[in-house]
Amino acid sequence: MNTMNRRQLFTLAGLGTGVLALSGCGLSGETAFGSGGVSDTVTVGSADFTESQIIAEIYAAALKKRGINAETVPAIGAREAYIGALQEGTVGVVPDYSGNLLLYFDAETKATTPEEIMQALPDAVGDKLSVLEAAPAQNSDSLVVTRETAQRLGLTSIADLAAHSDELVLGAPPEFAERAYGLPGLKSKYGFVPKDFSPVNDGGGPLTVQALLDDDVQVADLFSTDPAIVKNKFVVLEDPKNNFLAQQVVPVVNAKAVSVAAADVLNEISALLTTEDLIALNDRVSGEEKANPATAASDWVNEKLK
Repeated sequence: MNTMNRRQLFTLAGLGTGVLALSGCGLSGETAFGSGGVSDTVTVGSADFTESQIIAEIYAAALKKRGINAETVPAIGAREAYIGALQEGTVGVVPDYSGNLLLYFDAETKATTPEEIMQALPDAVGDKLSVLEAAPAQNSDSLVVTRETAQRLGLTSIADLAAHSDELVLGAPPEFAERAYGLPGLKSKYGFVPKDFSPVNDGGGPLTVQALLDDDVQVADLFSTDPAIVKNKFVVLEDPKNNFLAQQVVPVVNAKAVSVAAADVLNEISALLTTEDLIALNDRVSGEEKANPATAASDWVNEKLK
């Protein structure tokens, strides 16, 4: 993927081999699209949930540590909003998740494995955007229930939900109603149509967790790295038909706004970021410590990036 992603950046520019002479001195005006017209600061955006904000702060802290100016624009919104911001150049880079990013651009994709997804992404995202290296870190959507609900209804898999559709309310972000892996995917793959859908606009955060604990919803869409799953002994339902694709963390960039040197730093971070890191970072920020995302990110970068 290194060669392919770098090649994609250069190909998008429509430039000759002269671009390959770029120096690694940060945002000097040399981008994948050539010279001039670029800010000396990389603007890092995020989606409107905690983990995305933490990763955005990691990107910004790493860029600064490598001598590249960076600032963050947190909580832009759902994928529709931050992809639009990237395409317009309002932000230069946003962390995303490989499988759902591919589905956003190609709802009919047949890719299922991490390798197939990353291979399909460069063409899927179009000419204005580029996908850099994927991290080992993954965080997929997961349907979870309380232990009590699992025991009462005998639930171990999403496939078990259809038999109890008339008594289950599903809580998830509003866009889950339309996304291919959301209500449409659950219906087509598992025949599960919940009694009601409860949109909770916190990206699978504390409001969603509380709704599940209060039995306002009986099934919730949470991220697999959410510390609340272990803390509350929630049961993660198996997904034998792969409704939720592999979700590696990937930097998505507007290549006009990000230099080759900055892209190299982002790839450096991707190589270091693990799923265990995400769980620990989420716990620092959302758990008892209530650390600021920028503080947790800075500590991680200082420990990992030498």
